[in-house]
Amino acid sequence: MTPSGPPPPSVPQAISRKRSERMLAALTLLERDGSVSLSELTRELGVSAATVRRDLADMEDQGLLVRTHGGARAYDARAEVPVRLRDSQFREAKQRIARRAAELLPDGPYSVALSGGTTTAEVAKVLAVRPELAIVTNALTTVMEIASRPNLKVIMTGGVVRSSSYEAVGVLAENTFNAINVGTAILGTDGISSRGGATTHDEVEARTNHAMVTHAQRVMVVADGSKVGRITLAKVAELSEIDLLVTDDSADRAELDRIAEAGVEIHVVD
Repeated sequence: MTPSGPPPPSVPQAISRKRSERMLAALTLLERDGSVSLSELTRELGVSAATVRRDLADMEDQGLLVRTHGGARAYDARAEVPVRLRDSQFREAKQRIARRAAELLPDGPYSVALSGGTTTAEVAKVLAVRPELAIVTNALTTVMEIASRPNLKVIMTGGVVRSSSYEAVGVLAENTFNAINVGTAILGTDGISSRGGATTHDEVEARTNHAMVTHAQRVMVVADGSKVGRITLAKVAELSEIDLLVTDDSADRAELDRIAEAGVEIHVVD
């Protein structure tokens, strides 16, 4: 019997920024067209056929696509793009968003919760030099960035680690968030819209992050402009639970106006 879904992903390897951008471009073509030929990929990516074949083999091992004779096709249910590939997308915008998010936090001793995601990881890098700060997170990538900083108190939740996002989710993570109170929860999302609120691809991740939201005095969403107006599978928070949105000027202005009408304070970086 032929399996209906992707194989279990292989152990991720270190990946260069140039290669991650190339893989993302290939996945974007697959998302648009459903399938793509080897010749099209070599033309669009500007690399050799041998390089494309290696990339496709690695992405198939990670459960992101199916190789075919002369190209590749998408799985029927598109896999979530792993965080190690997403890290290179809109990097400069995410860094500017992170700096603005950090500026919006009050001075002095303070506590924040950070969800997983590439934009929240950039926020963690900015906050890493701040004194008298406690950071609670379920994201392994964030912990690796800040755990060695003696000026921070870093609290890591337990939980089951998602291979695509490196986030600890489930009851153990929820229990940690339910046991503490923080000044600001800084939330990364796969989509934020006036109709859907803040959403993500995975329902367990959404439930875990909602536990973080409910125990924060205020909630800040950090999302590059490509996320504004998008609705994905699972709701993390209603707009009524979100106090601030920090995004960049590529975001849809009409959608930002609708989100603002729901009572969310909007901050747009250039």
